[in-house]
Amino acid sequence: MKKRGLFIAGNWKMNLNLSESLQLAEAVVKGTSQFDNIKVLISPNFVSLVIVSHAAENSAVMVAAQDCHFEESGAYTGETAAEMIKSAGAGWVIVGHSERRTLFGEDDETVAKKLKNVLRNDLKPIVCIGESLEEREAGIQKDVIRKQLDHILETAADLAEIVIAYEPVWAIGTGKTATPEQAEEMHKYIRELIKDSAGQNISESILILYGGSVSLPNAKELLSSPNIDGALIGGASLKADSFIGIAEVAEELSKE
Repeated sequence: MKKRGLFIAGNWKMNLNLSESLQLAEAVVKGTSQFDNIKVLISPNFVSLVIVSHAAENSAVMVAAQDCHFEESGAYTGETAAEMIKSAGAGWVIVGHSERRTLFGEDDETVAKKLKNVLRNDLKPIVCIGESLEEREAGIQKDVIRKQLDHILETAADLAEIVIAYEPVWAIGTGKTATPEQAEEMHKYIRELIKDSAGQNISESILILYGGSVSLPNAKELLSSPNIDGALIGGASLKADSFIGIAEVAEELSKE
């Protein structure tokens, strides 16, 4: 059994209407109810956040928003505050997803400000880091990860409240997946950076998820890696059978 346990998170992105979101949430709650050794989280769109939170309310399934603004309130049309997320029933927020960075221009400073606001509002963050294909091909992926992680380590006073997700940008929604060896190498490197900054105890206890075209066929090999503590799942989380199947793989691995 992995001493840190396994954390299976589904990011639904900009998909599913209200009724579809409710149907999927209810299926995940029912399908994972017998799992005792893993953590399960789902992250719907903002429109569905309240209804999904209600569906998961009396279960072990946790709910996250996909983003939040870094200010508490104000004239920020189209944005959502951490307090609003909290009042909707969610306990988690995904911060710094690669799509937020690449499509919406979020830099490390913006991600750090969002992280600070999430923590200030007593929500738990999944903070995403990862390199682009160009950066990996240039051999600077570790430099990129170190820089992104430095902002996180400088922002969070208590790293025990944080889950890290390593998601190589080139593997997000492309069907490409980092090999288990590539993913494990980077997860081990991230853990070493955390050890240097925050000490061995935090390094050994912090959860580091892998995100990037995780699917039922590749889940077991990825989740078996010693420094990979779970998965942040995109497309495969939109179908109950595939997401629950991945969670079942994690549950069985957690018993070994």
